[in-house]
Amino acid sequence: MGVYEYVALDKTGLNKKGLISADNAKNARQELRDQGLYPVSLLTQNTRAATKTSGTASRHKLGDSDLSVLTRQFSILLSSGLTIEDCFNALIKQEDNHQTKAMLSNIRGKVMEGHTLTHAFRRYPRTFSELYVSTVEAGEQSGRLAEVMEGLAGYIEERVGISQRISTALVYPVILMIVSILIVVGLVTYVVPKVVSVFEDTGQELPWLTRGLIALSDFIRENGSGLLLAILVVLLAWIMVFRREAPKRWLHGRYLTTPGIKKLSRGLNAARMARTLSIMLNSGVPLLTAMDAASKVISNLRMQRGLRQAAVEVTEGVSLNRALERAGCFPPLMVQMIQSGEASGRLPEMLEKSASVMERDIESRIAIVVSLFEPFMILFMGVIVLMIVLAILLPIFDLNQIIV
Repeated sequence: MGVYEYVALDKTGLNKKGLISADNAKNARQELRDQGLYPVSLLTQNTRAATKTSGTASRHKLGDSDLSVLTRQFSILLSSGLTIEDCFNALIKQEDNHQTKAMLSNIRGKVMEGHTLTHAFRRYPRTFSELYVSTVEAGEQSGRLAEVMEGLAGYIEERVGISQRISTALVYPVILMIVSILIVVGLVTYVVPKVVSVFEDTGQELPWLTRGLIALSDFIRENGSGLLLAILVVLLAWIMVFRREAPKRWLHGRYLTTPGIKKLSRGLNAARMARTLSIMLNSGVPLLTAMDAASKVISNLRMQRGLRQAAVEVTEGVSLNRALERAGCFPPLMVQMIQSGEASGRLPEMLEKSASVMERDIESRIAIVVSLFEPFMILFMGVIVLMIVLAILLPIFDLNQIIV
């Protein structure tokens, strides 16, 4: 089964370009004619795809939203009774992105050559994570691929939904903070000097607030570019230092002990872990394999190491809840729910419930922070503007007293 890149004319004489899968060039031309197209040129993609698989193909990455849609469509097609080949045919036809279409065509070609779907997905590690591939592999081995893909689609949709809700909640505060800073800098740099300079020719001693504001304005105007450069250098140095393993692990450890950040960081990572374990265990993946995959979705290195240590203890016969409790970095509520799930034989269900509880808690905390941030920024801006106004008005009051 080959993949061909074609240029063809439709019934109106317009050029059409795209990819088509067929056993040979003759069948590809016939399929194009069946679609009402008249082939002008037909180039095989097999050689090109083979040479690019380790390069361009393997580098191709679908965003989480696109992967969510693709997985949901694939699960629906499988559930309707279509074969894997027919599913990919439908996905290829409705796909507009050229690179994604080529990727789907290559995956379909590998499956038609006799390879497993898991093997085909592994060729695109930037799009299909180890969690994704391991879950699909479990579905193929158990004969429950359609059911597994449906659960995987739900998992990705939930993850994308949480990220979008958090991002949306943070957009307004970030914009408000940036605009507030720009307004204050603009006032201090350009507006205040012109207004206050009127009083410098009177010879009167200016109030300390006015003198301080003038000094700040002069400093920003004279050293603004250097200050901005220094801030950028500090940020770059911070990023470079904390990309290293040891400083990054230290920083992640502080995340788990700093009030205000502790519950958010721990809850978000624990929710990811619990939902990952839930989807994989429901798909028939062994617990240790699921724990290994779950450790890769945890961004906090301290919690990641804790889960891997817990996996070692589980191999020695320790229960999951006990191993996580010994790690000392996972929420007690989640540990209790896991204990209940292990005792009742409903571990995947309890993992899913604990993930939902933690995700709702995170969203409510972020909503509270955002709701408090808005009045805080308004109050902050009010104080700054009040100080600027007083710095301008105080010399006027003093001048009036001198005249009287």
